[in-house]
Amino acid sequence: MGFKSSVIRVTALVASAAAVVALAACGGNGTSNATGTGSSITEEPAEGVPSNYSGTFPKPVQGKAYNNPTDRDKVKDGGTLTLPIGEIGPNWNLNAASGNTQDMADLWAFYMPQLYISSSDGSKVEPNTDYLTKVEQTSDSPETVVHTLNDKATWNDGTPIDYTAFVSTWKAMNGEDSAYSPSATDGYRDIESVERGSSDKEVKVTFKNPFYPIESVFSVLLPPQSASADTFTSGWQKNPHSEWSAGPFKVESATDSEVVFVRNEKWWGNKAKLDKIIFRQMESSAAINAFKNGEIDATGAGTADTFKTVKSMDNVQIRRSYGTSITTYTINAKTVPDINVRKAIVQAIDRQSLANIGFAGIEWTPDVLPGSVLVPTFQAGYEDNMPADAKFSADNAKKTLESAGYTMGSDGYYAKDGQTLTIKYTTFSDSPVIKATANAIIKMGKDAGIKIEGDIRASNDFSTTMSSGNYQLVGMGWGSSGPYNYVYGCQIYCSTSDSNYSFIGNADIDQKMQSINTTKDTSEALKKFNEAEKEAQQLYTQVPYSADPITIAVKKGLANYGPAGYATSSYGTPLYHTEDVGWTE
Repeated sequence: MGFKSSVIRVTALVASAAAVVALAACGGNGTSNATGTGSSITEEPAEGVPSNYSGTFPKPVQGKAYNNPTDRDKVKDGGTLTLPIGEIGPNWNLNAASGNTQDMADLWAFYMPQLYISSSDGSKVEPNTDYLTKVEQTSDSPETVVHTLNDKATWNDGTPIDYTAFVSTWKAMNGEDSAYSPSATDGYRDIESVERGSSDKEVKVTFKNPFYPIESVFSVLLPPQSASADTFTSGWQKNPHSEWSAGPFKVESATDSEVVFVRNEKWWGNKAKLDKIIFRQMESSAAINAFKNGEIDATGAGTADTFKTVKSMDNVQIRRSYGTSITTYTINAKTVPDINVRKAIVQAIDRQSLANIGFAGIEWTPDVLPGSVLVPTFQAGYEDNMPADAKFSADNAKKTLESAGYTMGSDGYYAKDGQTLTIKYTTFSDSPVIKATANAIIKMGKDAGIKIEGDIRASNDFSTTMSSGNYQLVGMGWGSSGPYNYVYGCQIYCSTSDSNYSFIGNADIDQKMQSINTTKDTSEALKKFNEAEKEAQQLYTQVPYSADPITIAVKKGLANYGPAGYATSSYGTPLYHTEDVGWTE
């Protein structure tokens, strides 16, 4: 979402990141009196907290990077970085609805163009000059934007990165051709034309409808070599197409279980510090064991068990920052069509208790529960958009069902027309936290007379499950990489969006969400989003309940790697300049 991509990253509900990668951005050093057992750390250092620290874990500062920021000349040349990941593919096209996952965004950051760079706090956005040397709005009426591309920028197959990439991206993403399945049409559907400028390296984009911010369009590109609808929809299946990539690394090999990146000899920017980066597909429980055994170099540490494990290890640094992703449970209106049932589910589930489960044992206390699926509570202009009648109350849930004609049975569950009200809750992890969350939801449902059954699936089934709509109640989350996340409200809430995983909406919500982008003033645009989201939440399908901090553990000496707010993904994943990641010792 935001500056790094014209799409929002949807993630499976897992144990605080089975896959974790991150990168240097605008870091700030914390202060500490010492670094070992018994010492006092008053603010988290930028390199993280040593694993043998016995004091209370210090809170990070919002907007700072905790990635051991290190100048390139102090990072060693060579070495391998091995990381876990929840899912590899099957669709490698990040622009497609079925490929638009956090895991795929992690992979694209190493080998595909990322055109904009954001600071950690989101206050500064600028072109990534390895690809884009200048962006200028030359007219307000009609809105016209001219992009100037780096003369050296070239796809791996030798094709120059020029205006044709903008044309192919626009045509695939604007929603005019039903043969495509774009993750979002925001911005692209508002464009009148994309043309060659004074040279092939200059792109003139003219809008038929105003759209802001301009940095949120064309932040990742679709290679023109893959521009056909057939290739867009099916040509990336289990195929990363390294020949169409353009980044500091290239894909040497890729299977369902492992991806190997190596230095790209055709890269024109700074040479990658690492020789190789390996992603291994594994569940959360396997990742922490692999990290403990020295098989991988970083892991998520956002649960009580993983946090306790990494704190007991030697030569490990724990890096934590405020997160920009929102954990939700989503109700599929296609498989749960009765709005009264959806409303009762929302009333029956205690969001505060679910948040408490996730934060237990990790030395973190949230300031407030999230009330928006897209806007973090710390962001200026945030509002709680949840309906007043959606507050937790088992009694109110019962009243909602009874007023809709449901009758309590002798088994303690409501039924209608001879059918017991039964809902399946789908998750994608075997972690203790996810199991505890599912058990809590099942118990909350029972207290309200709703029979909820657990449905745990493998993390690599996530994309297929979401794109097929084969679920009723699902645990998931939305990740943001920029403060203009609300620009993409239509992706989640519009009735025509392929990424609307609640499968519901209406023309009024569509119009309101689409009007957000026509407002140049960001505060006014956010007000419009809040109004539209409040209406969308009256459909009782998207329920935010937690905003997790990003907590990872890394082997000591890993530089330019770790959570950095809006400069990274919702799991601290690198979005650009992955060539600077490496080892100092």
